[in-house]
Amino acid sequence: MRTKILIIKLGYSETLDPEIGKVPSLGDVLRTTPILWGVKEKFEDSCITWLVSEQAEPLLRGNKLIDRILIWDQFVPFQLMREKFDVLINLEKVSGVAALSDMIDAWTKYGFRFDCNEGIYHSYERGIDFINYINNKREGKNKGELWQQKLIEMLGVEWKGQEYILEHHNKTEEIYDVGLNYMVGSKWPTKMMPKEKWDQLAIQLESMGYKISFQQGLQDLHEYIGWINSCKTIISQDSLGVHLALALKKNLIGLYGPTDPTEIYLYRRGKHIIADVTCPYMPCYSSGCLSGLLCMNTIEIELICASVEQMLDGG
Repeated sequence: MRTKILIIKLGYSETLDPEIGKVPSLGDVLRTTPILWGVKEKFEDSCITWLVSEQAEPLLRGNKLIDRILIWDQFVPFQLMREKFDVLINLEKVSGVAALSDMIDAWTKYGFRFDCNEGIYHSYERGIDFINYINNKREGKNKGELWQQKLIEMLGVEWKGQEYILEHHNKTEEIYDVGLNYMVGSKWPTKMMPKEKWDQLAIQLESMGYKISFQQGLQDLHEYIGWINSCKTIISQDSLGVHLALALKKNLIGLYGPTDPTEIYLYRRGKHIIADVTCPYMPCYSSGCLSGLLCMNTIEIELICASVEQMLDGG
């Protein structure tokens, strides 16, 4: 019989950040898809079920390594408590989901469990590195280890630069040289470079002869994916756009201030540009500026333009 595997990743908590919220992080769901390569390497003849939020489900739809997608609702937990699995991988830190993970019948469990004494998440033995990583980040001691690598190595599989997996059906042609992914989600306004700087960047890039496009598909995920696919190079703050660009194998220039870019593997297709400011809190992972220095305001337009020129023209 095939090894029956359940992956729980809804997006309500950032896998390797302390943050837990009520708004699903689509980027966090997408950036966990490389674990599927590790699962298939360790359990070659396996049947994979992925439990996901309704909002993030389109990012998994059509994924050839997933046999069944379950969308989270009030009934699914009861189903899962009656179903049997060989392996469970829980990548959600929400207490109720971690408690559900403990109640699911599975021989082997990876990732997060529920701490009955503290009433919060902890980890199974095969996931203790996650707790160490999160605690180090909370204390500002992180070494900038790659998320994808931590996921793969939790399974005891070698990190080989396993790619994101995204099956997109909006097969747009590349018509823009540069896409300006200027918006960020409501949870992290500190990640956004001011709109006036994006306008300046657009003017400068157009004067250099590049065909540019501002972010499209803000109200429709499929349109958004299609827009990313229509650009040769994406310039983006730390958001879903970064992960979509990597999944679609686009050139990427990532702009960072309050978050750590060294956690994101670029697959040799991108470059990180970090805010040029001396701030004692960077990276703060805060939704509000702690110092008043507004780090994203300090990113230099000229540096972004030079990076675009190097990527597109080899300059």
